[in-house]
Amino acid sequence: MANRIGLLGGTFDPVHNGHISIFRSFTESDLIDQLWVLLTPDPPHKADKNHAKYSNRIAMLHLAIEDLSAVSISTIEQELPKPSYTIQTIRALKDKHPDFDFSYCLGGDSLQNFHLWKNYDQILNEVDLLVAERPEFHHQNVSESILKKTSFIAHQPVSVSSSLIRERLNEGKSISDLVPQQVEDYILSEKLYFQ
Repeated sequence: MANRIGLLGGTFDPVHNGHISIFRSFTESDLIDQLWVLLTPDPPHKADKNHAKYSNRIAMLHLAIEDLSAVSISTIEQELPKPSYTIQTIRALKDKHPDFDFSYCLGGDSLQNFHLWKNYDQILNEVDLLVAERPEFHHQNVSESILKKTSFIAHQPVSVSSSLIRERLNEGKSISDLVPQQVEDYILSEKLYFQ
């Protein structure tokens, strides 16, 4: 049974080509059978930012993963008490799916700050980490206790960020090289991120 599940959280505001690239790297790694994307309703560490509505962000995610059969979207964080922290999400999913083997997926930049996450040590007790990273990258600043629970997968990051996309839209510039076509069409039709 295909029950090795990678969990990848984020605000995806909006989802972009960098996200698609990392989704592919995880699902092609042979370390998981499926990737579940956890859309964060109101991230605790970004409480002061102005986000597109949850319904808009989930619609864009669905459009972006149409061709990725091993990727699906989980809305569990919408059902959990707010603010929603990673440890709560992981425990809720493990309770709901006791037969699945979960890993938590991160980008290499997030691993550098993982020790600052709320209850990071409890997260490590619950799951192993899968980190998408350039092979030549070294993690001198990451503690041995975290590295011991980490597997690395090869990944060539795509240089794009959600904030760059929002900035470009505000300036009336094209984003067609940064997001899938159907996501761009959705953003323009819904008039998202225009102030």
